[in-house]
Amino acid sequence: MTTPEAPDPSRRHDGVIVGCGPAGAMLGLLLARAGLDVLVLEKHGDFLRDFRGDTIHPATLELLDQLGLADRFLALPHAKVGRFGLTAGSASISVDFSRLPTKFPYIAFVPQWDFLDFLTGEARRYPGFRLRMNAEVTGLVVEAGVVRGVRYRTAGGEQVALGRLTVGADGRTSVTRQAAGLRPVEFGVPMDVFWFRLPRRPDEPGTVQARTGPGRFGLMLNRGDLWQVGYLIPKDGAETVRAEGLAAFRASVAALLPELADRVGELQDWDQVKLLTVQSNRLRRWWVPGYLAIGDAAHAMSPMGGVGINLAIQDAVEAANVLWRPLRDGRISTADLATVQRHREVPTRLIQGFQSLLQAQVIAPTIGGAADPGSSRRFHLLLAAPGLRNLPARLIGLGVGRPRIASPEGQGAGA
Repeated sequence: MTTPEAPDPSRRHDGVIVGCGPAGAMLGLLLARAGLDVLVLEKHGDFLRDFRGDTIHPATLELLDQLGLADRFLALPHAKVGRFGLTAGSASISVDFSRLPTKFPYIAFVPQWDFLDFLTGEARRYPGFRLRMNAEVTGLVVEAGVVRGVRYRTAGGEQVALGRLTVGADGRTSVTRQAAGLRPVEFGVPMDVFWFRLPRRPDEPGTVQARTGPGRFGLMLNRGDLWQVGYLIPKDGAETVRAEGLAAFRASVAALLPELADRVGELQDWDQVKLLTVQSNRLRRWWVPGYLAIGDAAHAMSPMGGVGINLAIQDAVEAANVLWRPLRDGRISTADLATVQRHREVPTRLIQGFQSLLQAQVIAPTIGGAADPGSSRRFHLLLAAPGLRNLPARLIGLGVGRPRIASPEGQGAGA
């Protein structure tokens, strides 16, 4: 990582992006590629966070391919998954990505820190890109009702970054969204998720596996020599599960995922089991003058299908498509910001609706303790009916109305 340059409080950037997750990193790359001056602020000192989404879906791989980056990205250590196996009682369904009309008929599993290092490394090839780590945004700079930039804190004290546009890509607990006075509408979700890792043997199948049993739902993701295991629990039920004890939790995991029974003893402490508090929400309006929210800051997604990263990246692509020229010309307007939301809101609503359907018809009855045959019937009707057989793979892998990259590569950029 390069030595950070000292901030210049008088400098006005074309764009100030808050948060260097997938949405912020991709938008920073695309705007810098178009020849714009972009500052990305990230509150952490690195990208190393446990149990962040690591699924890079076909739609995202297509976007990387449009940028000429797919081959370099796929040179990173990764696992490819072409099928997603789901079992509920006697019903066993395969969500098959190999039939999708794409050059990349699979999901690539890459640690998110590697993905973000890759995107920011590519962005640094462009002279207008700057990434400032350990920069915690504390509020917005507002003049005459228009957001003009942000205030942020570093080891050196309080700083200000000014820009024609401020983009909140700072996740589901977005500080910028709150400072802009935007409040998401919350949609109820029936579950939270415990995540943990267990050893994986080389001879075990590499496909993603999901399994249900009475009162239980588990997910196994191949991480090379480890299984990343997701264990769904009723919403706000973490303390109840912990109170029953770690031994009871290990026994429950072994009963649901018997192939892991010989290694659940690796879980010796609750510190090894991380809680994901699931949210699903969406802003009614994604913008105020001078400010735009994208990714989880605009719409927190359920983990169903692992689509959150890919929707966030598509938000970034659409934002770059719409905004690069107004930013270059210095005439960004609320109409431009509203256009980004209009283009991205329908895909977001449809995917959230699909997630809600699965949660209501499969997840909630299962972890609520419904009899297994009922869950199996719902599962089979939703995912195995002839008219719906390919729908989950298409929605998960390709999404809805996915954008193509229309922002240009600026003259002389990338040298």
